[in-house]
Amino acid sequence: MLELQGVSRVVGGRVHIHPTSLTLQKGTMNVLLGPTLSGKTSLMRLMAGLDQPSAGRVIWDGQDVTGQRVQDRGVAMVYQQFINYPGLTVYENIASPLRILGRPGDEIDRKVRETAEMMRLTPMLTRKPLELSGGQQQRCALARALVKGAGLVLLDEPLANLDYKLREELRVEIPRIFEASGAIFVYATTEPEEALLLGGNTATLWEGRVTQFGPTPLVYRQPVDATTARVFSDPPMNFMTARIQGGRLTLGDSAAPVAGFDGLPDGAYQAGFRANHLHLHKHSDAAIAFDCVLAVTEITGSETFIHVDHGADRWVGLVEGVHDLTPGQELTVWLDPAHVYLFDAAGRLSAPASYAKAA
Repeated sequence: MLELQGVSRVVGGRVHIHPTSLTLQKGTMNVLLGPTLSGKTSLMRLMAGLDQPSAGRVIWDGQDVTGQRVQDRGVAMVYQQFINYPGLTVYENIASPLRILGRPGDEIDRKVRETAEMMRLTPMLTRKPLELSGGQQQRCALARALVKGAGLVLLDEPLANLDYKLREELRVEIPRIFEASGAIFVYATTEPEEALLLGGNTATLWEGRVTQFGPTPLVYRQPVDATTARVFSDPPMNFMTARIQGGRLTLGDSAAPVAGFDGLPDGAYQAGFRANHLHLHKHSDAAIAFDCVLAVTEITGSETFIHVDHGADRWVGLVEGVHDLTPGQELTVWLDPAHVYLFDAAGRLSAPASYAKAA
């Protein structure tokens, strides 16, 4: 078990990591999700011992390892720039950490072949890294990290430099690899979709703070605040003003209040909804219409991103099909209140989506 107890990191008066406490159990997949510069790599470096915390402690299996050198910890790390020794075969690349540790030859051979089999690299053991595809090279780098039996494996955006097909291939394989190893995996990504695919637990980060940590589906469906909701939505969650009066919800400038919110106090709220819940047609009896102006469209193939202005708010919708739309045209979009999250004045979650149905 890895415990971070109030760890923080301040460099030159600038806070990289605010006081953070996390507990990661053995045999778990843990995703660090956040935009660039949110603190994912800084937090990983504290876990690994590459950096020392300005305050707080790092506990590994009940032992305080805060001041311990990274070489003395059971840690392996893989970066987005996959690093292999180009002059060595795949076999020797995987064997290199064990040779450095001075392990016996028969043990090295056994572990290399076991790890290569797990990583589906057995047919490539005699090849050099430059003879491999990008996905195979990254699997080789992963094998070298796993072969020494590290209890903590840190993956810092390991698929970011691969093309779409290779990313999809390894996204499927990494959970299988994780289950076979039994280590604590920590996987950093900027992509909410990747976090959902990997499962396990997710910690959302924003400006050096962990805003929420828990089972990935729960964090996605019930973000504790508006910041977490933004981080765990791609594109970021859309927002508008809302008001509760007598158990009825009014969204933005809509003249159609929605019943079923009796459990919430009267007052002003912030309503949030994800891009895939904005539609160009009335898709349910409860859907509410909003008049907008189209700003930009982005066709992705079978879907279209629409960027619309609703008063001072810019919303992004993801709609099915290819649509012939002209920037500047007036557009009516539809939203079902069942897909709306409500946040209070401080940004804390007051009601998850489908709250009215559940009430």
